[in-house]
Amino acid sequence: MNILDAHFVPAVDGVAYGLLLFVVAAGLSLAFGTAGVLNLSHGTLYAIGAYTGAELSDGTWGGLAVGLAAGTAAAAAAGAGLSAATIPLARRGHLAQALLTFGLALIGGNLLIEFFGADELPVRVPEALDSSVTLLGHRYPAYRLCFILMAVLLAAFGTWVLTRTRVGAAVRASADDPQMLATTGHSPRAVHTGVLAAAGALAGAAGVLGAPIIGPGAGTADTVLMLSLVVVVLGGLRSLWTTLFAAIAVGEVQTLGVSVAPDWAPYLLFAAMAAVLILRSQFTEPATSGAHGGGDGGADPVEWLRRRLSASFKGRGAGAGETAPVRSGPGADGTTVADKAAESGSGSRGRLPWLLRGGGADGDLASRVRQAAPLLVLLGVLIALPTLLDAYTISLAGSALALGLLAVSVTILTGYAGLPTLGQTAPFAVGAYATANLADAGWTVGPVQIVVAAIAAALFSLVTGPAVIRARGTTVLMITLAIGELASAAINQLKSVTGGADGLVGFPPTQALWGGEGMVDESEVYNYALAVAVVAVAVTLLVLRSPAGKLLTGTRNAEARMRASGHPVGRYLLMAHIGAGALAGVGGSVMVTVQQYLSPADVGFEIAAFALLAAVIGGNTSVVGALIGAGLIVITRDWVASSWPGHGHLLLGVLFVAAVYLLPRGLAGLRGGPGSGGRAAAKAERPPSDHDSTPAGKVAP
Repeated sequence: MNILDAHFVPAVDGVAYGLLLFVVAAGLSLAFGTAGVLNLSHGTLYAIGAYTGAELSDGTWGGLAVGLAAGTAAAAAAGAGLSAATIPLARRGHLAQALLTFGLALIGGNLLIEFFGADELPVRVPEALDSSVTLLGHRYPAYRLCFILMAVLLAAFGTWVLTRTRVGAAVRASADDPQMLATTGHSPRAVHTGVLAAAGALAGAAGVLGAPIIGPGAGTADTVLMLSLVVVVLGGLRSLWTTLFAAIAVGEVQTLGVSVAPDWAPYLLFAAMAAVLILRSQFTEPATSGAHGGGDGGADPVEWLRRRLSASFKGRGAGAGETAPVRSGPGADGTTVADKAAESGSGSRGRLPWLLRGGGADGDLASRVRQAAPLLVLLGVLIALPTLLDAYTISLAGSALALGLLAVSVTILTGYAGLPTLGQTAPFAVGAYATANLADAGWTVGPVQIVVAAIAAALFSLVTGPAVIRARGTTVLMITLAIGELASAAINQLKSVTGGADGLVGFPPTQALWGGEGMVDESEVYNYALAVAVVAVAVTLLVLRSPAGKLLTGTRNAEARMRASGHPVGRYLLMAHIGAGALAGVGGSVMVTVQQYLSPADVGFEIAAFALLAAVIGGNTSVVGALIGAGLIVITRDWVASSWPGHGHLLLGVLFVAAVYLLPRGLAGLRGGPGSGGRAAAKAERPPSDHDSTPAGKVAP
């Protein structure tokens, strides 16, 4: 009985906390399930209500009512504005929406801090509620008890509106069949705007009423967003009541769980989220070509690849003085075998690195030079940087190389494997902490650190890969997000290895090679980081341009055909996941060498979003573009923002929004010229998607 008494108040607190999350998550579920918008700025809508309510609260009922009305209206207006912002992205999928709304969240969060200040605001409730009542022999805050009552009534009212009213019928119809809704005289766009305004109103009202529970502060929006995502994933999108039960469960973990099992509580939420998503994906057929990347509807790419390899082998066997017989008739994909042989090259040229292939047609050589030009120009610029920049800017360039390797690993998964990810910071963190601990133990030789970091990150990706590779689309984003958050929780808990929230600092500098001195000069460290990045990118490009890389793009564009042809698609995706993880681990090792310290913020969710943005800026299948995108992010975050202190997130948010709107296919999509025709041109005529326009079998440098 004493145990029950000790945990009674935390249990009731969990109900109040969970009901607060329910009100917020109901809006998030409404936006995603009905309007089809993956809104990563939903926590900011809560913060708008919380800040507004706290600012207007004066300890009276009138102040509470005015704050509730103003906060709800402000968040509803922001939700309506979000509708206008996302409508142009309706045909581009959830990845573009996620990046846009994350950018808007950065902008909104910075503006709130600028207007209300960085300190948490005090919230004054009416005197009648600012007291305690006796509940089953325990004293409990009256306000929280009142909030529990209001949240239950709100759940009942929301269910009634959605299921029993004409407004609810229109909302459900807009999700199920917008065209049929339009024939009844209702505007789907107006319903879309109304749904997002209602979702914003729910978040704003929750912010006003929940401010005494989750108060307005610098990290409020992130906390509310993450917990709401967990609630929506656990509760699903079909019923408000299942969302309610999931929210209460999450609330209990956050309060009672911390009281009963403090060491395990940080893992429970995201472990449960990942488990639910994985189980759902296990009972769902893997995505077909349309869901996975949108093939062009042409012939089977596996057959194309087989014929291409066959032509290459025949060319080798024919010898230098013979020509392999080539059919002139069209193949299954509408192109001739001669065309395919010309595209792939024949004879010994197929054995040489792509940049050095010669002796072919002038047009083929010119095309290869055009493909190599961006990479060579970028390499020349990077080599010249130490002679042009000061020490601080050189260190920023080294950080950009580390983030660039992480972005390239995201490009492999998002652009080539069709697995959009928000969790690559997990293997990135594994490589980073492995390097820091090696250095602390006296293993300071750079190549050793790189190899160990890559192996450790690859093993981590091998363990987590089976949970990722079966899911597709938004489910992959959520699973990888959960993996990343679990890694963050582990970092904060395993203090003996990671240093916890304080991070790691004071370990010896890295030696470039055996027998050398530790690198302390910024130019030396940068040159080391550049050498590692060049080798890693070169290996990545060679793999992506190999038959294995072409099989990987085949799984993205025509997965169903690949499976029907007997190819082990799951094995291909797992190998891609492991390879991308190893590359991320190398990036983490480089980051530690450049910074000479490591904190949880260096491997958190924000860095994962930056890496995904860098991949999108470059074009989802452009390795060079990902590196350039990473450079733009670091320049904006650390160099430009230094001229406008306190507004780094605002500038990054503007970069997110600009990239989504102005670069739908990334920097690689801006490249035109003779080499842009054919399938690429045809694909460019289709509505933009979350994938780059580079056709399967070609790799943008």
